[in-house]
Amino acid sequence: MSSTDGQLCLNISMSSSVARPPRPRQRWGQKKRCRSTDMEAGLVAKQRRQRTPEGPRSGKDDRKKSDIIKTSSLFKHNPLVPDISRPEVSQVTEKIFSSGSFSDLDLHPHLVSTLNKVLNVSVLTSVQEETIPVLLSGRDAVVRSQTGSGKTLCYAVPVIQKLQEVQPKVQRSDGPLAVVIVPTRELALQTFQTFQKLLKPFTWIVAGVLMGGEKRKAEKARIRKGINILVSTPGRLVDHIKHTLNISFSAVRWLILDEADRILDLGFEKDVTVILNSLNSSGPARQNVLLSATLTDGVTRLVDVCLKDPVSIRLSAPASSQDGELTVHSEHGQGFAVPEELSQSVVVVPSKVRLVVLAAFILDKCRSLQENKVIIFVSSCEGVDFLHQLFTSVLLTNHKPALELLRLHGNMKQEERSDVYQRFCSARSGVLICTDVAARGLHLPQVTWIVQYTPPMAAVDYVHRVGRTARIGGAGNSLLFLTPAETTFISELATHNISLTEVKMSDILSSLMLDDTYKGRGKYHSQSSAAALEQEKRERATVLQTNFENFVHSSEQTLTAAKTALQSFLRAYATYPPHLRKCFHIRALHLGHCAKSFGLRDAPRGLSAAGMKTPRRRTGEIRARKRNPAETKATASQRDMQLLRSEFSSGLEGGTKRRGKKRGTAND
Repeated sequence: MSSTDGQLCLNISMSSSVARPPRPRQRWGQKKRCRSTDMEAGLVAKQRRQRTPEGPRSGKDDRKKSDIIKTSSLFKHNPLVPDISRPEVSQVTEKIFSSGSFSDLDLHPHLVSTLNKVLNVSVLTSVQEETIPVLLSGRDAVVRSQTGSGKTLCYAVPVIQKLQEVQPKVQRSDGPLAVVIVPTRELALQTFQTFQKLLKPFTWIVAGVLMGGEKRKAEKARIRKGINILVSTPGRLVDHIKHTLNISFSAVRWLILDEADRILDLGFEKDVTVILNSLNSSGPARQNVLLSATLTDGVTRLVDVCLKDPVSIRLSAPASSQDGELTVHSEHGQGFAVPEELSQSVVVVPSKVRLVVLAAFILDKCRSLQENKVIIFVSSCEGVDFLHQLFTSVLLTNHKPALELLRLHGNMKQEERSDVYQRFCSARSGVLICTDVAARGLHLPQVTWIVQYTPPMAAVDYVHRVGRTARIGGAGNSLLFLTPAETTFISELATHNISLTEVKMSDILSSLMLDDTYKGRGKYHSQSSAAALEQEKRERATVLQTNFENFVHSSEQTLTAAKTALQSFLRAYATYPPHLRKCFHIRALHLGHCAKSFGLRDAPRGLSAAGMKTPRRRTGEIRARKRNPAETKATASQRDMQLLRSEFSSGLEGGTKRRGKKRGTAND
């Protein structure tokens, strides 16, 4: 034996005599070997059980297992749904129709005949009866009336009546005589089509529309030929003011701002200022009209700037002030009028189950025997695209007859947006998934349900969303989705005289019982007990959720789309105004449960509370911002405003340019 071996033996014997405890690394290694051995033993036992057929079980065990009702993981670890107290609310109502007719007004007979035969209207609504005589007298006016009350005809009829009286007759070369500003492309197209129908007897008066997404060259050619009634979105009109030499406002006699509060919101005040400066630089005295279902504090500034001694017409007030005194209330605590025939409801759904409940609602309302037109409002463009792709691939494969499922948001090409708008208007039934780009002023015929899948940013937005149904005295329904942490929003709506009726989540999921496509594996006699029926609903909901998750994880493209939609949802959720943070706070969200509502099995890594990572700032920058906290506040507010304004943007703002788009293209 060598000396080295002897030393080794000596060291071992000495260490054994001292009897030191094993090192932590050695102890962990021993545990790891034990765990791996146990896992291998478990796998072997599992393989043996799979090879060996199970013997007959005793009747006692069967009896015990039949008494146990299993609960799906989709319904585990959810927050409790609180009891909703329905506050007593005095609903603000307006009388829709009046006793008068268009023939009672001092209008051209051909115009009255066109209203009766082309537009199929003969009876005046209350707001039309109040507004049209005031505008025919030449007064400025601020008009507030509930959605679907016919505010477009309030200014369209007086404008055409006055222009057809002009002698000598109006010519195209006279240029714009009336300018109508609206916030969205769809509303611009709808308003232009209304003018076209009313101008059929007066062929010498030409109406035109300018909006983002169209070719500027073609619009310049129309301006060069001449447009007498110009309907436009703010960003596109500013674009032509700056870059089109042929446009002139020297003869403008009318300026109409439809949906005035939305035009002023989200940064459009600068565009309106440019338009007003261009109109004020030349031209005769003009008549100005502001219209909306909601008039907020921001409207008062515009009223002071461009209206002279205006008449305030507000039917929901005790009386309309005709003395030129305008009263515009603050948005907080302001009572809003909604149609009397509108049935408003709310469903409280945990985040994990939101997607399944929405799908069950669609399946219930769009069965073959029903003719329902449903509009679903979502907070972001990415969310619209994701839900449209998911429902088209999963729900429509087994739906007979084929369901018309459409999407609409601000990032779509103008040709596609116009096609979707026309298809949904002409359809007898279908589903439109959209953002708030469709929440203002659009008249979509025979819409029976409004679903707010993501809550609105304010009570004003709620009123305009539900205003797409129950129009012109018709009936309609609305459903608001809330999570258990968001139920205080019901009390917030109650301060605006809006009352909601609760619908149970279980009642919506019961529609899955009519389709055996989503039948679960359990053999429960659902008619035997209420607990068994509830369990079968949950089983079927789990099958549907599994189908959604399988589709989302079937490819890298769909997985990325789901993650992007989740991130955009979190970004939008972080932009709720401060007075609503008690209802919608980003830190109250469970990211794992939110991911489940987008078909994701786990929350993606790297998600921060606001859905984005904030880069580290240098020490000098932090010190500078501490010295000037107003700069930090302005930057945050600008970022939130940019996120919200993207739906209605003109496309002319600075920032990263989109690929494949020509320079200078407006995108209202």
